[in-house]
Amino acid sequence: MHWNIETEREDDGRWIAEIAAVPGVIVYGATEDEAKRKAYALALRVIADDVENSKNVPRSITLDCAPA
Repeated sequence: MHWNIETEREDDGRWIAEIAAVPGVIVYGATEDEAKRKAYALALRVIADDVENSKNVPRSITLDCAPA
């Protein structure tokens, strides 16, 4: 699983981060790093919710957590 976190600075100075591969993961942060952390955490919550509510249980899960 590889997620690309896209960031952009808003006119008001806040940073917005999005993980397009996980629908609904769009967050704001005071800094770019904060926005990235929040996006990653939200993506994990979304995936966990999907797994919890799924009837299909995967045999294994692999996460590639390469440094940013």
